[in-house]
Amino acid sequence: MSLSAIESVSLDQLPLNDDPINEDWIISGTPKARAAQWSASKDGTTTTHVWDCTKGQFRWYFPADEIVHIMEGSVTVESDGSEKRTLRVGDAALFRAGSWSEWNVDEYVRKHAILSVPLHPSVSFVVRAARKISRMVSSR
Repeated sequence: MSLSAIESVSLDQLPLNDDPINEDWIISGTPKARAAQWSASKDGTTTTHVWDCTKGQFRWYFPADEIVHIMEGSVTVESDGSEKRTLRVGDAALFRAGSWSEWNVDEYVRKHAILSVPLHPSVSFVVRAARKISRMVSSR
């Protein structure tokens, strides 16, 4: 599969498909979520998405590091070890892979999300070592 050097999309115009929240995670309300993936890195470890959700409260598990940017509406989030915070239009946040958080959507929220699957520790070590060697060689 050939990937274009530049991919672009109008995030406001991207058609979203139903993306139901796990019923066991819902705390209150009947939140309805939709999502669409619009790009992926060549190695498949990073993907970009648009996601929206109606009013409700639920827990959410992050299997990958996820950077979110709120495009519309707001959401109050909290997690063990972190204080409760409200993310509004223009705000961004990073949710670490392997973490749970509680989401409380008062009315509606739409976000752009970048998901990055963490590398296995042994692979991560090799990548860091290669970068360090590259920097040492290029500084000579």
